[in-house]
Amino acid sequence: MMIRFSKSLAGVSLAALMMVASPSPALADDPVGDRSAQAEAAAFEADRADILAMAGDFRVSFDMKETTPWRADYEPIDAKVSGGFESVRVIEDTGRKIVLQHLLVVGSEDNPFIVKHWRQDWEYEPEQILVYNAPGRWVLDDVPEAMRKGRWSQTVYQVDDSPRYAGWGQWETTNGVRRWRSNWTIRPLARRDATRDPVYDHYVSINRHQPFPGGWIHWQDNTKSKWVDGEAVPYVQESVLNTYTRYDDYPVSAADEYWEATSQYWAAVRAEWEASLSKTGGIVIEEEASTGTVISGDLLQMGTDIAKGEMDTNAAIAKAQTLIREGTGATRTAASTEQGSDAGY
Repeated sequence: MMIRFSKSLAGVSLAALMMVASPSPALADDPVGDRSAQAEAAAFEADRADILAMAGDFRVSFDMKETTPWRADYEPIDAKVSGGFESVRVIEDTGRKIVLQHLLVVGSEDNPFIVKHWRQDWEYEPEQILVYNAPGRWVLDDVPEAMRKGRWSQTVYQVDDSPRYAGWGQWETTNGVRRWRSNWTIRPLARRDATRDPVYDHYVSINRHQPFPGGWIHWQDNTKSKWVDGEAVPYVQESVLNTYTRYDDYPVSAADEYWEATSQYWAAVRAEWEASLSKTGGIVIEEEASTGTVISGDLLQMGTDIAKGEMDTNAAIAKAQTLIREGTGATRTAASTEQGSDAGY
């Protein structure tokens, strides 16, 4: 998740200027050259197959390690390895856009609990992406025109469907291995870091997604940095390798039952975030270390209550719409429930 900033919206604007003034992120790979319509169509279908192959049921390992310190006064923290079970479902596929919803299954075999986890949206040849710009702020950013052809953007959303980060890149085969690699992206701190109140306050990262026999990996190369006088000062390099191995010997049905019960509610939540984005061309909302945004706890809890039959879907939708409208406006509403994972997607 992300770190909480108590500063007002006016205070956020200074950090925004810092990021805007920073050097542009490096591009991912080279522009796609001319190719026949047949080759273009074949590449498009191969890309789609790789994205859709990330759906299914998985045993997941989260392997996070700070490696190289970039300052003499910084000592890397201990490596952390954790794991769990995750069901990934395709909730939208229009051809040029694919949306994958992750559902984390925790608890016991007899008493499973579902955490609506992260979401990844893939879009073919996008003109813009929604990028992290400053604490509590995401803005639409143009994809360079020369770098749109043949490429896909990936936008990652948090557990409450608020944005987290976005990047664009090309699916290709390198040394016999398929992979998608993003451009350099700026992203907020993950929960595992934010709750420790570390010296750094954001990541500058490259994302990779690669299929392998029996699953896929999500590999992150993170430079943990801090904004100082308008410059991003690097503190330490981190390698994150999340491995998704196909596996279904866990309560998969619990994930599907949760999604069947709550999909209407979460569709309305996504629509409300989109409405907020359309009004202003960005999203501004206060961040909170344990949950991501200050309204995340309430939004997640209502999903759980719907799944348990303890809350009416329409009533939850109405409350969620109010929370998002107030949270992204001049008045911000705090949430109290803490749910989520430290996986660092």
